[in-house]
Amino acid sequence: MMDVSLENFQHEVIEASLQVPVVVDFWAPWCGPCQTLGPMLEKLETEFQGRWKLVKINSDDNPELSQAFRIRSIPYVVAFAGGKPVDQFMGVQPEAQLREFLQRLVPNPSQLEHAKAQDLFDQGDEAGALEALKNAMALDLANDAARLDLIEVLLNREETDSAESQWSLLSKKTLADPQLKPHLDAIQSRLQALRQSVQLPASPELEQRVALNPNDLAARLDLAQLYIAHKAWEAALEQLLQIVERDRSFNDDIGRKTMIQVFDMAANNAPLVSQYRRALSSAILK
Repeated sequence: MMDVSLENFQHEVIEASLQVPVVVDFWAPWCGPCQTLGPMLEKLETEFQGRWKLVKINSDDNPELSQAFRIRSIPYVVAFAGGKPVDQFMGVQPEAQLREFLQRLVPNPSQLEHAKAQDLFDQGDEAGALEALKNAMALDLANDAARLDLIEVLLNREETDSAESQWSLLSKKTLADPQLKPHLDAIQSRLQALRQSVQLPASPELEQRVALNPNDLAARLDLAQLYIAHKAWEAALEQLLQIVERDRSFNDDIGRKTMIQVFDMAANNAPLVSQYRRALSSAILK
């Protein structure tokens, strides 16, 4: 807990909230309820062990800040996150309600590990990301967002059995989420491709079959599955596009459907995805 004034408000509240949530307690020495609320907040700050920061502003000494927040009664509490106010309340609250207020504000430890994993993955540290994702799962088995990322890392490492094991633990709610359907379909497609890749002929054999008979769409599909298994997105999309152009109805329009799944898997390569989206649209309109 620290005292804040107009002079250090920008640094101690706005800038600090970019790192952890900041709870601002407006109070005054003459305010009886403030003497009740303040110690409760200080106790909870200690209990949460740095997951949020408490600052106190004497409203009598800082009328500019009180006016800026249109404060008409104290105690008045404003929570900041990401550099802006996100929640507030007025008056003394029971400890249970204070805990609810803070739980809404502060990410749980599993979410923090998930965020750490995403940062590590963006930095190219796949091994570090994998460890952080496993930590996120250990902290909260119901964190399906982290589980989906864990599945993708396992797929990148071609650890198919482990990826399928994690897939089986996804909740029914996640599996039925319509917004997640494209992403889930893409993961299933990659899982299937990796599983099938061990049973398919080697790529040189399939490439030779395609070269001898360009209309061998089964060979093209098998070749695309091999490419998908090893994240060769462009080669996979080219084979799938050929299937769409040569026989849109082949295997219940499997070429188009699989291309859409690859678009999601290759989302980090925006130019490639845009190129083949345009090519797919042209092929469909022919």
